[in-house]
Amino acid sequence: MRETASAGVAGRSTVKRRRHRAPFATGPGHELRAYLLRHSPSVLWALIIVGGLAITWLWWSSTLPPRSVGGELTEAGRLTGLYAGYLVIILLALMARIPVLERVVGADRLARVHGMAGRYVVSLVVAHGLLILVGYASTGHTGLVHQALSLLTGYPYVLWAAIGGALFVLVGVLSIRNVRSRMSYEAWYLPHLLTYVGIGLAFLHQIETGAQFVTNPVARLAWIAAYAAVTALLVWCRVVVPLRNSWRHRLVVADVRAEAPGVVSVYLTGSRLAELNAEAGQFLRLRFLSKGFWWQSHPYSLSAAPNPHWLRVTIKALGDHTGQLQGLRPGTKVLAEGPYGALTARRRSRHGVLLVAGGVGVTPLRALFESLPAAPGRLTLLYRATSPVDLVFRHELDQLAAARQAPVHYLLSQSEEHRGDPFHPGSLRQLVPDIAERDVYICGPSGMTDTVIESLRTCGVPIRRIHHEDFTF
Repeated sequence: MRETASAGVAGRSTVKRRRHRAPFATGPGHELRAYLLRHSPSVLWALIIVGGLAITWLWWSSTLPPRSVGGELTEAGRLTGLYAGYLVIILLALMARIPVLERVVGADRLARVHGMAGRYVVSLVVAHGLLILVGYASTGHTGLVHQALSLLTGYPYVLWAAIGGALFVLVGVLSIRNVRSRMSYEAWYLPHLLTYVGIGLAFLHQIETGAQFVTNPVARLAWIAAYAAVTALLVWCRVVVPLRNSWRHRLVVADVRAEAPGVVSVYLTGSRLAELNAEAGQFLRLRFLSKGFWWQSHPYSLSAAPNPHWLRVTIKALGDHTGQLQGLRPGTKVLAEGPYGALTARRRSRHGVLLVAGGVGVTPLRALFESLPAAPGRLTLLYRATSPVDLVFRHELDQLAAARQAPVHYLLSQSEEHRGDPFHPGSLRQLVPDIAERDVYICGPSGMTDTVIESLRTCGVPIRRIHHEDFTF
């Protein structure tokens, strides 16, 4: 999960800093926004499908009926190659982490689209190579080995494309869940960067030998323009904007405070922080510019509602990188990307809200618990942890609960009261009698999230009012 910051930097309590907020209000504008947010993933899929249909039409309109099995295999290979190249464009756009998409669609949904597109790219690249190889061999009445050598040595950039395809396959293997689960984030991330190398190696092969581009200058120009556009977008969002924000906001670590065993809050200060337009529930991708940290960035949730003076992220030691961050020193400069994420008040559609946190997943919900407008009794937090010592922000949450008249229920697995399943539908109804009329925000381990969602559906909460983001890599 991600991480946060504390009120001590400002010298006064986070609870006191926040004034009473008006109850949640509905209206035509809000309903339209909620509708667009709810259906944004469908719109994204529709655009992807329309692009795929355009690629199919390009192939169909420029292909003569094949006269042999070899010709049919070759044309199938060309079509799979076009689909692979098209999905690479989508991959590059998703790699750019475009803020509007991250905010509206949600980082976890985009990650799932990215993962799905990546799997299809690997499959299509392998299918493209095999179909072209067998199709050419069949048409030329040659052996597969001889034909493979001919393609690699006699056609422009085919060898480069083969190397690029091999890199895609390698990244695909490392991304298999069972393989990935045995690797640290750092060990997985570095080979994942080979995707960019694979794309670069394969691009010239596409435009120099692709039948649809060699004979169609308009299609060739459009293809080059599409790749140039997403590459520029990638460089802008992943390089230029973070460097610009680093110069503009000059984020530095102001303080590091222990919150629970293995959990620390990192307070960030800087200039013009209000211009970040961060919202409670969002996260930043932070790169700490000190020895051992500068070469990698990770997502950390804001654990306090953003304000113009400081930001807070809260980090639990889950791996080599996050473990070392426990000793981060004040004064360290920070490079930030974002804010990202759609787990915000924008998703809300009801007056009543339930927040369900598990472990360090409380960090973004802690910020929402502070900032979501709600009448007394209409905002509730359920916090699942192992024991009292594992509760993060216990004091802050109790203060907020008292100030806002918002109940907090600590569901401790080591206590006799909550040793069973506190997320059973009956238990949820007992804790929150009007649960079916509320929006629900969830952040915690994936197993807990799945259990809570299933129980919420049983309780009558429609899926459109269940909001969560999953950031397991």
